[in-house]
Amino acid sequence: AKAEEARGGGSGEDQNKDNLDTSFKRKRSYFAARDLYMYRHGYPAKSRENSGQVNLKFYMKEIPLKPDGIYIDDILTTWKGDYDKLENNHTYIQWLFPLREPGLNWHAEELTTEEIKEFLKTKKAKSNYLQGYEIMLDFFGMKLEDKNTGAVARASNWKERFQHLNESEHNYLRITRILKSLGEFKFENFQIGLVHFLLYEALVEETLPNILHSALEYFVYTIKSRKERRKLLRFAHQHYKPPENFIWGPPKKEASGAKGTITRSSLLEKTLSAQEKTRCEAISDKSRTNVELAAGSELASSTETSPETGMHQKEQLTDKGNT
Repeated sequence: AKAEEARGGGSGEDQNKDNLDTSFKRKRSYFAARDLYMYRHGYPAKSRENSGQVNLKFYMKEIPLKPDGIYIDDILTTWKGDYDKLENNHTYIQWLFPLREPGLNWHAEELTTEEIKEFLKTKKAKSNYLQGYEIMLDFFGMKLEDKNTGAVARASNWKERFQHLNESEHNYLRITRILKSLGEFKFENFQIGLVHFLLYEALVEETLPNILHSALEYFVYTIKSRKERRKLLRFAHQHYKPPENFIWGPPKKEASGAKGTITRSSLLEKTLSAQEKTRCEAISDKSRTNVELAAGSELASSTETSPETGMHQKEQLTDKGNT
């Protein structure tokens, strides 16, 4: 149950296969790419939404979360620092960080586009949401350093909490869900701040080595801005060891006969923006098949994926079919 409780992070089995050995070259996951592609493009295959706005009502203290009957006030006032409760309760995360996709708490309802619009106009709901985010950061051994930029820093008890985080891989699924939810509610700076912090701790300080694969395969790709994703990938590539095994971004190539270096991104920047537009148009009919083909195409052709990795994922799609 733990491995899937925060569903919304792609394949729990795949995401939990983290390993601090980076000496071998990994393969990108098609299923993670498909899941995050659909998230970043607004779930183009979704045909209808519920209209009860239960997530907004929960954040406005009008209803408790189900099935436990707990109100948001209880969580915000008594749960911070209660690490056993935050670790062992597996129903609250879908309510604190709702998504426009199902989770495994069948009593929670999917977020809707109308709820998001109302949420963004409601100061009280936004304030409660960020308090919930800070409670989870504290649980992970972190703190929100700047509410304007979304910068994250170590909490005073970071050593103890980081050790726990390294040993509890199901919490990586929770982080993926939190990042997606932040993006839905337009807290993009908070997404970027958290992902950068986790990459820094994993790659530079080496305090969170076990989280590295999830950070690169999932966390980075919750960022909807291609420009910001590429900044994070460049940072990660700079510190990844050995650098030749880094598969999440374009390696620098020497220009023939030139002294400087060029990157595939600088050569194909205009082409890629046109490709992304074409992909979005290709899935505008809300066809799930087209979504999956678009995700496979992104793996194969995006400069954020190596050519050989894209080919491997295309083979996966052919072998496994739709899921």
